[in-house]
Parts: sequence; C-alpha cells; structure tokens
Amino acid sequence: MNTTASPKTPLPVPPSNRLEARARRARTEAMSVLSLGDGLYEVESASDHTYLVDLEGGRCTCPDHIFREARCKHIRRVAIEITDGRTPPPGEVAVPCHDCGTAVFVDEDVADAPAYCDEHAIWPGSAVRDRETGDRLTVVDVSDLRADAVQIGAADCSVADYATNENYEPDVPVVGAVYPHATVATNGVIPGSLKVYVFPRTRLEKAA
Repeated sequence: MNTTASPKTPLPVPPSNRLEARARRARTEAMSVLSLGDGLYEVESASDHTYLVDLEGGRCTCPDHIFREARCKHIRRVAIEITDGRTPPPGEVAVPCHDCGTAVFVDEDVADAPAYCDEHAIWPGSAVRDRETGDRLTVVDVSDLRADAVQIGAADCSVADYATNENYEPDVPVVGAVYPHATVATNGVIPGSLKVYVFPRTRLEKAA
C-alpha cells in the first residue's frame, strides 16, 4: 500500500506527571508507526522490534499484551499518533500530495487517486495555472467524473484523449475552468466569453 511511516522519535510528555508507566513509555520511547490499512498498524519499537497492532480490536503481538493482556505501549502509541494527526485513523491511509509530497490522509478506497494537501487543493473559485501553457484560469467546478469518461463534443474525443492531455492520467477527475478575460458589454458580461474549458485535474496546479 502506498503509505509512509511516522518518524521514529519520542513524543512530548504532557506537563502532568501522573501518567502511568505504560502511558509514559508510549510517549518517551522512540517508535515509528506505519498504517497498513484495515485498522492494522506496524509499530517499530525503540529496541528495533516490530509489532502488529489491531487498533479496533485492541490487540498487539507484543509479549506485554499477549501474556499480560495489557493495553501495551504500542497500542497506546498508535492511539496517540492518530490523535496528534501523525498517523491516519482506521479506514484511511497516508499518501503524498501530488504537488508537494506532504502526507495527506485519504480513504483507503481512493488511495490510488492523486491527493492534494490543503495548500494545493482546489475548489470552485480557486485560481489555477495550466501546466501546459502557463495560463491562469479560475475553477468553476471540480467533478467526480474521470477524464476518460467526459467527452469534448467539438473535438469528438474524451478529455483524456485530447491531444494536449496525453501526459496526464486518464482516470483523474475533470476540472472545469474559465479564462479570466470575460468580455463586458454595456449590458453586462457576454456569455460566450465565459466558455468553460475542461482539464484533467493533474494538468492544473493551484496558482499563488
């Protein structure tokens, strides 16, 4: 699965000194957590041992949990990292932002699709740049339809098959956008000058 582990490092300890021993070790020991999907996590401990945690079932493969039935430091560490936003919760995985590589949490079902962090996500009204031409446009719609499923009537082909889109993925969503040079007459904007053009999502990047 296309996901990354959290850095192997200790975490800050809350000001209160009332943490019980396992809760304290869950924070102070250097561990890394890797989401495997289906609510499973791989935890590499400070001693370089690797354990499997089933968070929803409250189970871990470490001796402390198996032989003492304890809520071990590994289960606690996974829960802490999810709460802190370092590790995705069950049902989600971490994937890199398409434009900058920052980790983004997405549903497991869409983990293979391009994902975008908050800084690079686009919405209706967003200013974007066409990677092919460098032109600036304004987004009017971000569709759930794929580029290979939307037809361009005038060109008699799909958005994915359009000549200038050959370098972009055919299974990404289609984005509708307008060029910011509408023609304004005495009675208002001339509708023909606000023609909506459609692009594969990965062809557009958020403009500064």
